[in-house]
Amino acid sequence: MVHADRRLLVVDDMATMRSLIRKMLKAIGYPIIEEAEDGVAALEKLRAQHFDLVITDWNMPNMDGLSLLHEIRKSEDLAHLPILMVTAEKKRENVLAAIRGGANGYIVKPFSEAALADKLAQVLPLPTNSAPTDRGTSVFGAIFNATT
Repeated sequence: MVHADRRLLVVDDMATMRSLIRKMLKAIGYPIIEEAEDGVAALEKLRAQHFDLVITDWNMPNMDGLSLLHEIRKSEDLAHLPILMVTAEKKRENVLAAIRGGANGYIVKPFSEAALADKLAQVLPLPTNSAPTDRGTSVFGAIFNATT
């Protein structure tokens, strides 16, 4: 399994959505998944453990996904982390705000397991022992395609 050692953090205030994303991630080949119910809980986990990717919802109580994105990018220890925004917000201005904030990708709910796998392939670097594949779409091209 190519992704067996990758640690992912899924951040969403809805337990059912976290569970759905977890199920998709496991099916794609990412078995190590932690969850957080909002940005505050996510930051606590990010400061205490190592993760390879953050998948975060936009709209959450206490600290929303965009604020979490900004906090991660301000942190010297966390700024390198790839971040995938997962949200029902498909307005162009929201996509632009996520890009400006430093998101590596953006996917609009609802989405399929295949769409999630494609986004992850774009934003999460392959392990050094894996051969790269040509996806034919830049991350930013994929982000803008999500809004049309």
